[in-house]
Amino acid sequence: MKRAFDLILASLIFPLLILPILMTALMVKLTSSGSILYWSYRVGKNNHLFSMPKFRSMKIDTPEVATHLLANPNSMLTPIGGFLRKSSLDELPQLWSILKGDMSFVGPRPALFNQEDLISLRTQYGVDKLLPGLTGWAQVNGRDELPIPHKVSLDVEYLQRQSFKFDVYILWLTLVKVLNRDGVSH
Repeated sequence: MKRAFDLILASLIFPLLILPILMTALMVKLTSSGSILYWSYRVGKNNHLFSMPKFRSMKIDTPEVATHLLANPNSMLTPIGGFLRKSSLDELPQLWSILKGDMSFVGPRPALFNQEDLISLRTQYGVDKLLPGLTGWAQVNGRDELPIPHKVSLDVEYLQRQSFKFDVYILWLTLVKVLNRDGVSH
């Protein structure tokens, strides 16, 4: 049922998002050199690696690490990178990953391939068995500000509570937080 929900929701919202997607792509192209999309290796269900697209918000020579590990993340942003991240417009290409089946709308956010501490804890608690999400319970409860052990505890809570009703609630909270630009530190 979750996969069917993902496909139906993606097909319903894609026509509504086509204009923001095209405008964001144009803004990225006009304000920085390099490709429009950034493809990042992420850890998916059962710790399987997949390539996840995002609109590029960082300069092309940025190291491939979690943003909070950069010495000065703001210095690595493109001219519109901060806006893309705060508005979450950089996430729109992940609809492709949802349609492909690598991601769901709701689940734990996919870890970078080199976030070994996060991957290890998620595997230890069985969170690796879930399809990663565009948003998740940890996302709506702190997003960038959460330390990894707390993030994983929220992922475990999602694992235990997951249901259609809970997913809809998380999607609603996500919409509210995105509109308020809540929880984005860089």
